[in-house]
Amino acid sequence: MRANYKMQRLFVTDDLVAGGAFDAGREHSHYLLNVLRMAEGGEVLVFNGRDGEWRATVEAASKKAARLRPVAQTRPQPPMPDLVYCFAPLKQGRLDYLVQKAVEMGAGLLQPVVTQHTQVAKPGIDRLLANAIEAAEQCGVLAVPEVAEAQKLDRLLAGWDKHRRLIFCDEDSSTNNPLPALQAVTEKKLGLLIGPEGGFSDDERKMLRALPFVTAIPLGPRILRADTAGVAALALVQATIGDW
Repeated sequence: MRANYKMQRLFVTDDLVAGGAFDAGREHSHYLLNVLRMAEGGEVLVFNGRDGEWRATVEAASKKAARLRPVAQTRPQPPMPDLVYCFAPLKQGRLDYLVQKAVEMGAGLLQPVVTQHTQVAKPGIDRLLANAIEAAEQCGVLAVPEVAEAQKLDRLLAGWDKHRRLIFCDEDSSTNNPLPALQAVTEKKLGLLIGPEGGFSDDERKMLRALPFVTAIPLGPRILRADTAGVAALALVQATIGDW
């Protein structure tokens, strides 16, 4: 069932049950009462990543505070997407974009990875999560991805589930066509690894190519910026062997 894009959507942390009213909180109250200028009885869609999406009515608890009362479920809770999206953190503006697009494209886990050429070693987890929630609100996603703490590449690979195929974008590939390599993947559990702005080092590329659970793919004849490469790779993977 597709999302209703005509109504405002809010992510909440409260349990959602019919009639179970809860305080909207300061930020949501300000947004509903002052930005949207909603009157009592107005309707929004709410979701929490657990109970599906609900149509809720706005109740004014005071001039500055609102309550939300779930009325009816509009969409059931879907399973969390099973795509693990591993990425080298970028500078802030590009990183925000990278996370938002990953959520829109169906990532189920956001895993920052520290490589030799990574410029930002420790991205702010709270900001990553805030961007993921904002993207979910805007694009109709109900299952907000988990955001993991950053790991060094060698540690990530050492603990990787060997039954999950890891696809990495190799700028040193001898071909420009990613489709043959993707079409040869038979595993249903997938991960995608995007490198930093400076690319993977020769040692990292050699380490990745030596692992039996890793598949290297090119991203065409042009050099792409890291944030563009992330979107391009997600589109390729989802359209070829993912949930499209």
